Amino acid sequence: MFAVIKAGGKQYRVAAEDVIRIDRLQAEPGQVVEFGEVLLLGGDTPQVGVPTVPGALVAGEVLQHTRGDKVIAFKKRRRKNSRRKRGSRHEFSVIRITEILTDGAKPSKEPPPRPKREPKPKAEAAPEGEAEAKPAKAKKPAAKKPATKSKKK
Repeated sequence: MFAVIKAGGKQYRVAAEDVIRIDRLQAEPGQVVEFGEVLLLGGDTPQVGVPTVPGALVAGEVLQHTRGDKVIAFKKRRRKNSRRKRGSRHEFSVIRITEILTDGAKPSKEPPPRPKREPKPKAEAAPEGEAEAKPAKAKKPAAKKPATKSKKK
């Protein structure tokens, strides 16, 4: 199932466990946020909103707040000795969509626990008798410096 939501004046197609980057929200990382403007619900029986789908809600967890790349606005008026350089960075919130709800259901207040990744097992050292000895690499001779010319008086 997927949904099209409206957030910050833009529309996003989302599904469960998607990570999206939207305009900055006033929420702390780890907090659950709700998106009530659901424009479309897709899946086996799609529902199109007029303008929104009644009773539909999308919940997501705020992962972090970031800033975009610097955008530089440079203006120059030739032959006038006039230049202006201004830079700005747009602020974003990174959201993980946790659930898409229908029929007026309420989202859970706590974000679902994320499964912890197990560390990859380290390669076991081979027993001493089975280890192959790698031949040492031969070193290259040092490069000779060019001779310097002596000054004549």
